[in-house]
Amino acid sequence: MTSQTNPPTTADLSPYDAVLLLGFGGPEAPEEVMPFLRRVTAGRGIPDERLESVAEHYHHFGGRSPINDQNRALLAALRAELDSRGIDTPIVWGNRNSEPFIDDALREAHAAGQQRLVALTTSAYSSYSSCRQYRENLADALDTVTQEGLSFEIDKVAQYAPRPGFAEANLGELVRALRALDGAPDAEIALLFVTHSIPDAMDDTSGPGDGEGNLYQRQHLALAARLTQEANRVLGRDLTGELVFCSRSGPPTQPWLEPDVNDRMRELATAGVRTVVTAPIGFVSDHMEVVYDLDTEAQETADELGLTHVRVPTVGTDAAFVRDLVDALLERAAEARGEDVPLFEGRMPSRCAVGCCPNLRQARPALCGSD
Repeated sequence: MTSQTNPPTTADLSPYDAVLLLGFGGPEAPEEVMPFLRRVTAGRGIPDERLESVAEHYHHFGGRSPINDQNRALLAALRAELDSRGIDTPIVWGNRNSEPFIDDALREAHAAGQQRLVALTTSAYSSYSSCRQYRENLADALDTVTQEGLSFEIDKVAQYAPRPGFAEANLGELVRALRALDGAPDAEIALLFVTHSIPDAMDDTSGPGDGEGNLYQRQHLALAARLTQEANRVLGRDLTGELVFCSRSGPPTQPWLEPDVNDRMRELATAGVRTVVTAPIGFVSDHMEVVYDLDTEAQETADELGLTHVRVPTVGTDAAFVRDLVDALLERAAEARGEDVPLFEGRMPSRCAVGCCPNLRQARPALCGSD
């Protein structure tokens, strides 16, 4: 792989005959909430009593997660971008934890005569839960349909948190939000980049097995630093950004990444901060961890503390983000054809390295990797 300044110019996704969008999934009715949560936590021994407390987050919004509608919007945006480039390759959509499931998406693809697929996840970063677990679920789905006599060859687009388009889209949203604070002194503004907390052990082992680990946190810190620097340059400000976490779900005895966004807001309020800007760079759309953990819980914390809370939108279907995802698909196709693709800082390999982001509970088969 050699350095280039531009993505492949060929508007061609061959050898792939379909794109497989991989989502996390979410309930779309109250009766789907508990079955969904049981699938998400399968194998962890979490009793229904604990799941019921999480279920209240969903029932707060009528038992419907926004995530599937957001994936439908992303599908439409990707379709429009592909069409604008003269690419008619179909897109199928499968979720890990709710309908449409991945195996159903594979059956849909096979019925249409599609057998060579390129997978694109709706998770941008490198860790077990945000990358390898998708690969495990993909292996499970492939095993299921193989037993039905269906065959596929599946590759995957690399985790895209370091991609320039992801940064560009996040920067645009951040700058637009900060422009509303033109009269507020820099010293009274806290810029908090928010992501999903994970167990310390999962972060420690994120990245290739022979690497230094902590890739999940390092990818976030790199993006947060880049966004802070660029936003300050564009706006002529001197804001300080830091990384905080939300959505911790493990037992109190298990160390998870900290600080929690609400705890940090309380600390900042005692230090003279009057406005807190939360930028959820760890998420690609405004799903439950955003609308509940930030728009509900963090907003309640801000109200309690007398803080102004400005929540930056996620990239969603931002044009720069969608263009870059299509660029990533084209680059993956170019790789599959043996062609060169662009280099940029932090670029991840399309096939995960040996020992990358391991499953710490049990070894399980995973597609699109070297082990």
